[in-house]
Amino acid sequence: MSQDDTLQALVRRDMPMLTPDMPIRRAVAILLEQRTAAAPVVDDSGALRGILSQKDCFRPSLNASYYQEWKGTVADFMSADVATLPASLDVMAAAEAFLSQPYRSFPVLDGEQLIGMVRRSDVLKRLVELG
Repeated sequence: MSQDDTLQALVRRDMPMLTPDMPIRRAVAILLEQRTAAAPVVDDSGALRGILSQKDCFRPSLNASYYQEWKGTVADFMSADVATLPASLDVMAAAEAFLSQPYRSFPVLDGEQLIGMVRRSDVLKRLVELG
């Protein structure tokens, strides 16, 4: 299997990185500015601690709309139980992961190291190229 047939070729490395202690309002702004569905949450060592999706941002945004005040940090709203994909995974298996899970993107790991994110649309595009 060549590297072009794995997630290594599709991973986006230019994604925003959030931290657990970041104010949620700032994190929401980053997701919107970057036009991304989700971003990894990493600690000071760069280890993956969670993921924050646009869906996770609805509760704090709704509360801010009602009470005119933003409260909380990324850690308060992120999903800590993160489904990840290995960088060595082939494109077909990645497509199966997107079929079986509701996510629009997955963090991609090389061993324990976060190397980026893969989007559902990127995997679909690659499948069309292969077909």
